[in-house]
Amino acid sequence: MDAISSESRYQRAAEILSESLDLRQPPVAICFSESAVPGVSEHAGRVPAGCRFWEDAAHSTFLTTAADHSLCAIGVYTHNLQTSPAQQTDLVNALTVFSDLGYVRQEDLPLIPVLASQPEYVIYAPLAETPLPPDVVVLFINANQTLILSEAAQQVENQNPPAMGRPACAVVPQVMNTGRAALSLGCCGARAYLDALTDDVAIFAIPGAKLKAYADRIEALSKANSLLSKFHRIRRRDIEAGQMPTIAQSLAAFSQSS
Repeated sequence: MDAISSESRYQRAAEILSESLDLRQPPVAICFSESAVPGVSEHAGRVPAGCRFWEDAAHSTFLTTAADHSLCAIGVYTHNLQTSPAQQTDLVNALTVFSDLGYVRQEDLPLIPVLASQPEYVIYAPLAETPLPPDVVVLFINANQTLILSEAAQQVENQNPPAMGRPACAVVPQVMNTGRAALSLGCCGARAYLDALTDDVAIFAIPGAKLKAYADRIEALSKANSLLSKFHRIRRRDIEAGQMPTIAQSLAAFSQSS
């Protein structure tokens, strides 16, 4: 993968996504690389889970190695990073607890996506500043934004995106392995570790290769939803006032209000 200027098409895509969806957090780019990127520093400090990098990357660009994910055995597993004996022990201990709680059963394990390749580096950045073409773009979204994103997925991919549960980090290998967008409802761990993942927020991940197509459809669908919402509010108002408007009459009322 060749490095690209931060003054790129990704800046425009970030603007479209942020404005069309009214995002609280900037879109985040995740890039997998076999080599370090010149000028990109390593992540500073420890994190309790790999998903925390999504939040940190909303405002800064950094690269990580398997060592930076060392306290997150589940994230190391889903991202297929090089493991240490200590991480293997942590993973076994975590899975034992999950099994005892009935949270993750043995038959559930094959259903959890794991990255098909094993990257040396994972680079995180605000999408507008990404130093490499993103493999996955992560959005922090609410239910209203999910409406537009699900409609975009239908038009771009002719499918409804899957709604995934635990672990939240599995949404990244899901998108990487399939080349299709996915919704993550998060997990209790991610909601404990990420301040941005409040009760009304979920994660939507877009494959980088389809970013432009998604940005185009999201921009159009956002405008359409805004106008149609106004139309429906006018129609509701008139019907609740005792009228029985036809669609043509509601359209006329909508035109007069615009």
